[in-house]
Amino acid sequence: MTEAHGIVIVGGGICGLATALALHRKGIASLVLEKSEVLRAEGAGIGVQANGWRALEQLGVAGELRKTAGLITSYHDVWLQGDKSTRDRYPVRTELRCLNRKDLIEALAKDLPAGAIRFGCRIAAVHEDPGGHGAAVLTMADGATIKAKVLIGCDGGTNSVVARYLGLPPVRTIPRLVLRGFTSYPHGHPFKNEFLRLRVGDFFIGRLTITDNLVHFFVTMPTPSPDAGLAGADLRDVRDLVLKELEEHRCPAEITEVVRGSDPESLNLVTKFWYRPPWEVALGGFQKGAVTVAGDAMHAMGPFIGQGGSAGLEDAVVLARTLARAAGGAGEGEDGEAAVGGAIGAYIRERRLRLVLLSLESYIMGVLLVRSPSPAVKLACVAVLVLLGSKSLRHANFDCGRL
Repeated sequence: MTEAHGIVIVGGGICGLATALALHRKGIASLVLEKSEVLRAEGAGIGVQANGWRALEQLGVAGELRKTAGLITSYHDVWLQGDKSTRDRYPVRTELRCLNRKDLIEALAKDLPAGAIRFGCRIAAVHEDPGGHGAAVLTMADGATIKAKVLIGCDGGTNSVVARYLGLPPVRTIPRLVLRGFTSYPHGHPFKNEFLRLRVGDFFIGRLTITDNLVHFFVTMPTPSPDAGLAGADLRDVRDLVLKELEEHRCPAEITEVVRGSDPESLNLVTKFWYRPPWEVALGGFQKGAVTVAGDAMHAMGPFIGQGGSAGLEDAVVLARTLARAAGGAGEGEDGEAAVGGAIGAYIRERRLRLVLLSLESYIMGVLLVRSPSPAVKLACVAVLVLLGSKSLRHANFDCGRL
């Protein structure tokens, strides 16, 4: 049997749910196809800067989410090199909060109509509708088919079926171990409301306060050799390995104690970063008829400037806005199909430059933090970051506009 739907969104992560919610706020129905059996709420914390909060305000969930996370008022950068240390502390000039990813996912999902999210959906392939009209047909792993008048791929990561249908190259990956988690302090933590960013050798550690009693941390390090036995290891054992490495690299005790005291149930392990190079974002074909992509499927950019999630929220607002204009200004038939195609084209044109600049900034930060460039390359990277306004966090002042 073949089902027919107006708008189908592949992927029920942050961007997919935000897109469905944005469309719902505009009175447009959609169906989200999610491969997992439940909401994907893993991933510990996620930093959301002012541009992300502006998008969340348009989605109608900013108020409730602000109640779950306090303001982060300063950055504290520390670089330890042997017996020497470099420290820099400066204020956060825009809104920055660290959310529990579970809170964000649930806030985006709870206002969607019943049945708007279909779980356990594994898509085997995407095909052009033989009947034309810019639609696509999804073949599910169980053999069922779904026809979509509009198909939006929010299935980020390395295996986006919609990105593959559009002919986009696979996203690139950087092998890197990342351990993330939460640490609770029933009687209050001793830290300032700051984002501590600590570099020790090849390690990069972050600590963000969420509330007076909850702290989020992440530790990134070179991926251990297969002999380390991490494949299938219990996350407590991974934490012990990370702690051992941190202590051997003389990491400050205030950091190791945060990791040691973390809630084992909150631990989350990532073994690679994925990204789409800025030149692919600049030149990529993000549309085929009424099919497009958003979020990581469009512009995976790694964690280096903390904008991946917020950029996906911006995508959701802009895409829903343009589709709503098309729905209100055209009728059925070829005129309606042309209006939808034009709306998707307008969405891509509006987002392209913004995403190229974000991807470029993130890519350059990744080169500096992960790849140990030569002095000449490092100088060139720093010069580009100055032009991009990286130090002033210009990217966080962006406003995607009203829904």
